[in-house]
Amino acid sequence: MKLLALDTAANLCSVAVLDVDSGIVLAAVSEDIGKGHAERLMGVIENVIKKAEMDFSGIGKIAVSIGPGSFTGVRVGVATARGFALALKCPAVGISTLQALAFDAAQLFPGRPVLSIIDARRDEVYAQFFGEDGSAESEPMVTALALVMGRLTELGNTHVLSGSGAALINEKLDKPLDVARTTATGSIEAFARLGAISLAGGDAPKPLYLRGLDVKPQQGFVMKRKGAE
Repeated sequence: MKLLALDTAANLCSVAVLDVDSGIVLAAVSEDIGKGHAERLMGVIENVIKKAEMDFSGIGKIAVSIGPGSFTGVRVGVATARGFALALKCPAVGISTLQALAFDAAQLFPGRPVLSIIDARRDEVYAQFFGEDGSAESEPMVTALALVMGRLTELGNTHVLSGSGAALINEKLDKPLDVARTTATGSIEAFARLGAISLAGGDAPKPLYLRGLDVKPQQGFVMKRKGAE
């Protein structure tokens, strides 16, 4: 089965085709376009499909970044993924940018806990803690940097940082933490591989905005209880 992965949640316009059975990425393109994903995405998709030496009928699953990230970029990616899923009669799954960042960190620092953290501006960050086995140990949220720093200290400052907010953390520490990635989103390969193992539910992917235009940031981390699913 071939999986089409899309990520337009940040400055990158990224597309990949993964052969799920062999685990080989057949083709991938990531263009740093800043804005304008709606105008560029279809061209990048067509380019990747051509590079993979296949046609759209060979796609059996879609994976798409659902954010958090750019409101417009996330909407473009999710709408495109849902449109392809309907047209190709195949399932579509949503993968968060925080999940993808944690996946990338695990490839570089296996067996280490990870803090995925993205600079959300307005003195806020998008953040999520992940355990040594890659499982989520908190809910994804938008919150104040100081609250993340406090929770990180409580956990022993042993985490690998992944995301554009890593520098915000390290500039406040006497001993900087390891950094896996400094971008506002994960690699397109991360979205593809996570999409391959994600089960498609009955609902189509939906944007994970975490905050609206007039929504106040959350004031603390919702940590998952040990043993909770």
